[in-house]
Amino acid sequence: GYPNVGKSSLINSLKRSRVCVVGAVPGVTRCLQTVQLDRHIQLLDCPGVVMETGAPTAAAPLRGALAPQRLRDPLTPAAAILRRCPPEQVGSA
Repeated sequence: GYPNVGKSSLINSLKRSRVCVVGAVPGVTRCLQTVQLDRHIQLLDCPGVVMETGAPTAAAPLRGALAPQRLRDPLTPAAAILRRCPPEQVGSA
């Protein structure tokens, strides 16, 4: 799955203990990890995957491929997000 969508958090919830490290920024999970849920179910936790789509590099932060702190230009991705939102949800009340 994409980075920072909750793969590790979901596994922790299913296991009801902290078996996977989680964080607010992409890149916390660095390698494949196997977690035994019960004797019949084994789960894999893996780093996020972002497939190359040929889209402009401005789309990478929108897919979670870059941590917001590492962006040189945060305005371009922010503008892309705002373009996807209906104006009535973005405007002031």
